[in-house]
Amino acid sequence: MEIVKRPPTGKLPARWFTGDAWADVIYRGEEPSRARANIVRFAPGARTAWHSHGLGQTLYIVEGVALIQSRGGEILQAHPGDVIWTPPGEEHWHGAAPDRFMVHLALWETDDVSWLDHVTDAEYTGPRVSARP
Repeated sequence: MEIVKRPPTGKLPARWFTGDAWADVIYRGEEPSRARANIVRFAPGARTAWHSHGLGQTLYIVEGVALIQSRGGEILQAHPGDVIWTPPGEEHWHGAAPDRFMVHLALWETDDVSWLDHVTDAEYTGPRVSARP
């Protein structure tokens, strides 16, 4: 057993994010592991660009109000304790509501992420539905 040294918090790049977002690497598996886990903190209004993961992605909402959308789908509004699964290859974005910070734990496998276009303001401000039934 060992305590793993973590890299410093990193500001996420503008080519993949709108607004301010920071990540703490929790786990980056070494072969044969492909697991990845990051805590990501979004300022109000910050969001990812459209992207997809080759093996899917799970988001666990820790704090604030999250907005998540699959291409062509409704914007889901999620809250602490909600778990969102995005299947392999599904184009999506996620970020904070315009008036709240948001923190999520992002879990995925491999570095197989395809980054696409930025989410427009019109897409971001579309109608929302609750992620809870």
